[in-house]
Amino acid sequence: MGRRNPLNQKALSMPLHKTMNSNDSMIQDIACLQDLECFASKLAEHLPQSALVTLEGDLGAGKTTFVKAVANAVGIDPSTVTSPTFNLITIHESHDIMLRFIHADMYRLTDPDELIETGWDSALTAPPEYRCWTFVEWPQRIAPALPAERLCITFEVTGESSRRLYLHALGSKYQSVETNISNFIKPPRP
Repeated sequence: MGRRNPLNQKALSMPLHKTMNSNDSMIQDIACLQDLECFASKLAEHLPQSALVTLEGDLGAGKTTFVKAVANAVGIDPSTVTSPTFNLITIHESHDIMLRFIHADMYRLTDPDELIETGWDSALTAPPEYRCWTFVEWPQRIAPALPAERLCITFEVTGESSRRLYLHALGSKYQSVETNISNFIKPPRP
């Protein structure tokens, strides 16, 4: 895979604003990039045919690094996965594995109505035989437009290259994701 980059270290001292109660979430401690890659691989094994995963956390918390790790786990070149801050939505489509892999960054949106201009609806429409996985950074900017069923992951910076991930499944198809990956989940450090 080439040289591994450490998790983005911007704004490590910024506090995390969590939007979910950690008591309702599965917790995964990530000590290093290799842990993140292992977790991303395990998650990719269990995502449903059509999946929407929201990613919350401060700038530099590792959201894009995580999306790169999931892409790599399914055979998409991670060097092609960059933060879509300026173009908002990037679509990676693999005919080999029949997957539409969407990476969206809603940081610059101020109103969910702006989604119409981004091509959001057409991006989420994959050929019927394809899986369609969507990863949304800064989902709170488009909260009213998000489906009720989704997997929410919040990133908390806990050290220079360590993170704590809070996973919260909304809907039955994501409950099974939690169940299937629960064996991977390590108990949080005190």
